Amino acid sequence: MTATPRRWGPLIGLLVGHTVSLTGNMLTYIALPLYVLAETGSPAATGLTGAFATAPVVLGGALGGVLVDRTGYRRASVLADLVSCATVAAIPLLDATVGLPFWLLLTLVFASGLLDTPGQTARTALLPEAAAAARVPVERAIGWFEATERGSRLLGAPLAGLLVAVVGALPVLAVDAATFAVSALVVALLVPRSMRPAEQAQEEPGGYWRSFTAGVRFLVREPLLRAMVLLVLVTNFFDAAKSNVLLPVVADRDLGGPTAFGLLVGAMGGGALVGSLVFSAVGHRLPRRATFVTAFAIASGPPFWALAAAPPLPMVVAVFAFAGLAAGAINPLIGAIELERVPARMRARVYGVIGAGCWAAMPLGALGAGLAADRFGTTATLLTIGTAYVLVVLTPLLGGPWRRMGRPAAVDEQRPDLAATPT
Repeated sequence: MTATPRRWGPLIGLLVGHTVSLTGNMLTYIALPLYVLAETGSPAATGLTGAFATAPVVLGGALGGVLVDRTGYRRASVLADLVSCATVAAIPLLDATVGLPFWLLLTLVFASGLLDTPGQTARTALLPEAAAAARVPVERAIGWFEATERGSRLLGAPLAGLLVAVVGALPVLAVDAATFAVSALVVALLVPRSMRPAEQAQEEPGGYWRSFTAGVRFLVREPLLRAMVLLVLVTNFFDAAKSNVLLPVVADRDLGGPTAFGLLVGAMGGGALVGSLVFSAVGHRLPRRATFVTAFAIASGPPFWALAAAPPLPMVVAVFAFAGLAAGAINPLIGAIELERVPARMRARVYGVIGAGCWAAMPLGALGAGLAADRFGTTATLLTIGTAYVLVVLTPLLGGPWRRMGRPAAVDEQRPDLAATPT
């Protein structure tokens, strides 16, 4: 009997499209807070911009998942990238023509992020089918997928810092718009229209809100997924404080400006890239809960404490790289558990609700960090958040639903894509 040939095209299309899109996002991630900080000189205004950048991610993730399920994962990915291309391109275009007041910048930042999460959710939801077509374990495909995000940080962040230093912040956004167009083209060409979960055609009848409620109800009834969302909700609050406010402020004030900012983000992304690749190779053999807690503990407090101590830049880069190495295992672990527990026909809506729950506190984190830095100073804010971060990520050791993190014994029997390829 002739074995079915491996089809690498869909998996490569998802990985390349995701990489290009996220690399462009990194350009905005670096350029936007530096632009606002240069224009206003205010950490509070920078925090407000970060809140407007993250709030639509929450809304788009929560409300867009049902639309992604109904539109189809491939089509939703392409459409989301095309719309994001148009909204991001409007920022430098308006600045060059009629002008860009701060309120309009905030409006466009909000609009540009609204479909970003649904597009990423759509690509994630196609991973099991793409992995099965390529005949690789789904954990390995998830590890590669997460590695693309880390690689995007490694490449995009230093490049963004250099470009901002050379040409300014707003022109960098034009490059970001182009990356969305490229991502849409790659997915459209390499991922076939026929690729979708078999269960997707079995969608239950009902309107939008009935489908949305079904996704929320599923998450609420899953103790482990619910606990993971609550934990990541808090840790993302802390990460938003660092990424959107504290890191750009310290980099601009103490470490050398845009180039240092991009270098630090790239160092953490590079470390996480290596960590994701290592996890993709050996992650299925590691104890999940111990790996999860250890990785989170290393990735959490040390970057905050390093910024507070303000040592020479090479030392801060080393701390960020080591923290990133540990962080590389976190998202693949979470992704593997989600794929095991979420029915294929509900992936986008449940992932959307999960993403919205995880991101819900990020606007408050960015806004709160800006206000705290203005009121108490960046050093005290960094020390306080870093310590709280470590305490929070140790809570899975207390047990409860976290004891269910182990890989179900029946997974290999239920998932031929996991059992087909020896690892």
